Amino acid sequence: MGGNTMGKVLAIIIGLIAMAGGIILAVFVWWREFYELVFGFIPPILFFAGLIALVAGITGIKDAMRTKKLEAEEQVEAEEKKE
Repeated sequence: MGGNTMGKVLAIIIGLIAMAGGIILAVFVWWREFYELVFGFIPPILFFAGLIALVAGITGIKDAMRTKKLEAEEQVEAEEKKE
């Protein structure tokens, strides 16, 4: 059981070292490339965020229409049962 925990701690330490190395390389060595990469992600992120918002809006409208239709059908059925 102790060896398994040591392996996990070692994995965390190696992960932290790799993250620190990545940050150092991105900021000090490849700053321009990193900057261009980050700004290159903005248009696709905006596009897909807009697409998700569009789909969510259309789905919301469809759900509202379906709910309204079901409520109207239930009301008609309730009136038919009263008669």
